[in-house]
Amino acid sequence: MDALQAIADRHGLLIIEDAAQGLGSQFKGRQAGTFGIASAISFYPAKTLGCLGDGGAVLTNDDTVYHKMLMLHDHGRDEDGEVGMWGLNSRLDNLQAAILDYKLIRYSEEIGHRRTVATQYRRMLGDLRELLLPPGPDDDPDHFDVYQNYEIEAEQRDELRAFLKEKGIGTIIQWGGKAVHQFEKLGFKVSLPFVEKMFTRCLMLPMNRSLTGEDVTYVCQRVREFYGY
Repeated sequence: MDALQAIADRHGLLIIEDAAQGLGSQFKGRQAGTFGIASAISFYPAKTLGCLGDGGAVLTNDDTVYHKMLMLHDHGRDEDGEVGMWGLNSRLDNLQAAILDYKLIRYSEEIGHRRTVATQYRRMLGDLRELLLPPGPDDDPDHFDVYQNYEIEAEQRDELRAFLKEKGIGTIIQWGGKAVHQFEKLGFKVSLPFVEKMFTRCLMLPMNRSLTGEDVTYVCQRVREFYGY
């Protein structure tokens, strides 16, 4: 964010953050979603703070952005109910809001659990040369990660995934193993070899609130078994 802000300042640009999965994460003590003029947060069920359906929020401390987003999310209506612009129907319903309100009270516990799981993964898999793991929770004082996902890079990724599935362990390959530019119907005509290589290696290990220490140990033992450790 330091580099992005420097570019924005130099050229008079505004930063709008895609902080969809970053609620609670920090860079140099500053919360994700607070660097730009506005940011988007997702409440999709798979997110760290999720409701039971689709939902989200826009964060801003700019009055102009606030009023425009307020109108945009409710058919273009202002606080008085007057339509002042074309808008959408993007209101969060009361049931989803109540679920999020309840879960928000315990959100710090959610983050703490995920960081504990990440620490255990790091401790039990960090010595495997076949894997590239995310940084551990305490590896860099500038970054505070909430570990929305735990995504690794792995040699023999597809074989590892099949082996783990046989052992009852579910994993995810993001977007079917394709980067954005690899979806032909989107019209991109570029080659990004480093990105493409990463997408042949990336794999998300289990990471959620229900995981126990025993569950993580089992996952790690099976990964080590696959690589012959």
